[in-house]
Amino acid sequence: MTHLQSGQDQIDEKELQEMVASSDTGARIPEGVQGKLLLAVALFWSLFQLWIASPLPFLDWPIVGSFGIFNDTEVRAIHLGFASFLAFTAYPAFSRSPRHRIPVTDIVLCLAGAVSASYIFLFYDQLVTRPGLPNTQDLVFSVIGLVLLLEATRRTLGPPLMIVAIVFLVYSLAGPYMPELIAHKGVTLKELVNHQWLTTEGVFGIALGVSSGFVFLFVLFGALLDKAGAGNYFIQVAFSLLGHMRGGPAKAAVVSSGLTGLISGSSIANVVTTGTFTIPMMKRVGFTSEKAGAVEVASSVNGQIMPPVMGAAAFLMVEYVGISYVEVITHAFLPALISYLALIYIVHLEALKQNMQGLPRRVELKAWHLRLFGVLTGFMVTAGLAAAVYFGIGWIKPAFGDFAAVVISVLLGVAYLWLIRIAASVPDLKLDDPNAPMVELPEVGPTVKSGLHFLLPVVVLVWCLMVERLSPGLSAFWATVLMIFILVTQRPLIAFFRKQENPISKLRQGFNELIDGLIGGARNMIGIGIATATAGIIVGAVSQTGVGSVLADLVEVLSMGNLLLMLILTAVLSLILGMGLPTTANYIVVSSLLAPVVISLGQESGLIVPLIAVHLFVFYFGIMADVTPPVGLASFAAAAVSGGDPIKTGFQAFSYSLRTALLPFLFIFNTDLLLIDVTWAEGIQVFIVATIAMLIFTAATQGYFFARNRSYETVLLLLIAFSLFRPGFWMDRIVEPYQTIQPAAVTTQLAELEVGSELRFWIDGEDDVGNQRSFVATLVLEEGATGADRLAASGIELIENNGKVVIDYVGFDSAAEKAGLAFDQVITSVEAPQSQPPKQLIYIPAILLLILVVVLQRRRRTGEGTAAEPVAA
Repeated sequence: MTHLQSGQDQIDEKELQEMVASSDTGARIPEGVQGKLLLAVALFWSLFQLWIASPLPFLDWPIVGSFGIFNDTEVRAIHLGFASFLAFTAYPAFSRSPRHRIPVTDIVLCLAGAVSASYIFLFYDQLVTRPGLPNTQDLVFSVIGLVLLLEATRRTLGPPLMIVAIVFLVYSLAGPYMPELIAHKGVTLKELVNHQWLTTEGVFGIALGVSSGFVFLFVLFGALLDKAGAGNYFIQVAFSLLGHMRGGPAKAAVVSSGLTGLISGSSIANVVTTGTFTIPMMKRVGFTSEKAGAVEVASSVNGQIMPPVMGAAAFLMVEYVGISYVEVITHAFLPALISYLALIYIVHLEALKQNMQGLPRRVELKAWHLRLFGVLTGFMVTAGLAAAVYFGIGWIKPAFGDFAAVVISVLLGVAYLWLIRIAASVPDLKLDDPNAPMVELPEVGPTVKSGLHFLLPVVVLVWCLMVERLSPGLSAFWATVLMIFILVTQRPLIAFFRKQENPISKLRQGFNELIDGLIGGARNMIGIGIATATAGIIVGAVSQTGVGSVLADLVEVLSMGNLLLMLILTAVLSLILGMGLPTTANYIVVSSLLAPVVISLGQESGLIVPLIAVHLFVFYFGIMADVTPPVGLASFAAAAVSGGDPIKTGFQAFSYSLRTALLPFLFIFNTDLLLIDVTWAEGIQVFIVATIAMLIFTAATQGYFFARNRSYETVLLLLIAFSLFRPGFWMDRIVEPYQTIQPAAVTTQLAELEVGSELRFWIDGEDDVGNQRSFVATLVLEEGATGADRLAASGIELIENNGKVVIDYVGFDSAAEKAGLAFDQVITSVEAPQSQPPKQLIYIPAILLLILVVVLQRRRRTGEGTAAEPVAA
């Protein structure tokens, strides 16, 4: 790619890559022996992670036996040891520190950091014999490890996360001297370092385990996929399909950034990777510098909410929420897809406002009905192939038994050779110069054919995750193995099918790209490894001091018990923390601090909030911090490409991202958006209605629908969008969803209710630490002859004491115990569901209002003689 056109604020590609390096992979690139050592350590880290993720260490080797088998704690220690070593060698201490050599001080620090981080691994056998009884050597290495981890955090991620971690460490030690509201008994230095460094409650906790077990393999997979050319392929395919539309380059930027987000965990790298090509093209068709940069920022940052990787958060949610990986990405998929569709619509509205045109094609398009026929044919062929693969593998497994894996591998190899032959029949993809006098879009057919083999590893990954239900780590391992094979062989095979001379010579290039990809994947992981370890300090402090319950009281006081206000406070806190913390660390911190608070206050206000909804809520707002001024790093990167003002770019990107900020509030109150307890038919309906609602909300916030909005039209559009998103809100005000049962009559009236009814018990009692609290618990009514029998089937027995109905017994591991019910709690009220008209009836007045707005705007647009197109994107 050529340099960007000259401008007073623009920088060239080399400077952009240095910007990414300084924030993601380390700005220092040593020369000579030091440089080779740095690359060798990064390479060995990738090989180590591939080894522990593979089934190989657990095979019965005749000579080496159990050599190379590590437990989870040892793996975490080695993982952090690699990250610490590379943090001090790849990231300079200060801006004036040398970039092309490693000073002696950094060599000492990298060795000390690696040894102290690996201390649990090196002395594991001794430590397990004296749990909770650290000796002097343990304490010395733990203190050194904590100090060096904080310094590594400052270098790789900047001061904010380091400062937050220090605050929590000080809070742990100085508990008795804190203000009364947040005071605690305090811990000694010995207790602190033991908890934080020598157990799995602090630094070496769940977050670092996820980083070492899952995240590394996915980051490595993305690095190899990008090194093979998939990033360029996604960009070119998006442009070939969408570039001819109004504002086409911007729509292509959204799609290509979404696809790139599948393989990249960094919003900044995503901006620079796609932005150097898309931003100049957006400016060419009429976007201002700020708007072009904002579109790229909004689409690149949203790549982190798109499954399957989600910027590493998906794997953390598996551990924190306690559900499977498949469930996490199922719940996260619909909001992410709706958000991307809305962003494409935003681009379309911007194009309508300014009457923009698309880019010319090299080949004229066929008639629309022929294009539609081609799309439908392609869809049917793809669906047929998918069905053949699914049922074919289902037949191969029982037919071939132990040899099924070999047969499937051979068939996969045949498919790969076929796709490579197709790629060899078309020219290699090359990035067009976005600053050339005339720009023509690439042809759709040859562009799509040139990289179809890149989809095979993605298919393998999804197959292993969704169909075979393998662990995320093992799924990523097999996908990475296939990616390694493709990376090494694609160039020789393409040369062979093109009948070029000496195709074997291309093997060297493939191996070099493989080494570069392995090194690049490891360097991309430095910041994530350090971030998850440092976030563990905060999680450890929360578990050791009980600050979570203190914070719950504080948030409850500030929000005055109002759930919506508390959600707003949580969103603001996530944004503030996210301005200095990387997304992964921000999610860990805010979810451990505030997720229990949201659930607790929801129960007290009568709203049962699923845990996954709360975790997605804080994750979404943590991502928004990459956009929000004054610290939105992605906005600064985009402004460097576009030559626009970074603050204006950030505010414009935030306005484009309002749809992302709206979604978390919606799925807290309407969990259908997360596909929780919905059928396939209901899921399709939810997707259609929610997408329409989001497009209407987008039209309201962007001030343009069929024509420029008037103020009352904007209000009506917002009202329509809300009604489509939450029809139950209005229906609950028309007909009460529950009938109230007095506690004294509960056993009598429950006998008359239908089996399977979800009851809501309003409870007064004490929490785990003895504080009085009121909350709502739900129980599904089981079968039984009487009301008492039905309650007993759920694991609960009641007695009447001094005019109060009290819980007398709760069965162990029963539905009642899981709902939070306990002995001696007082039931103040019981609510049973009553019949209600379908909430979908609210769609009727909402659609009538929408028709009114459409008629008004179309009439006004016709009267003004506007040439804008209809609302179809």
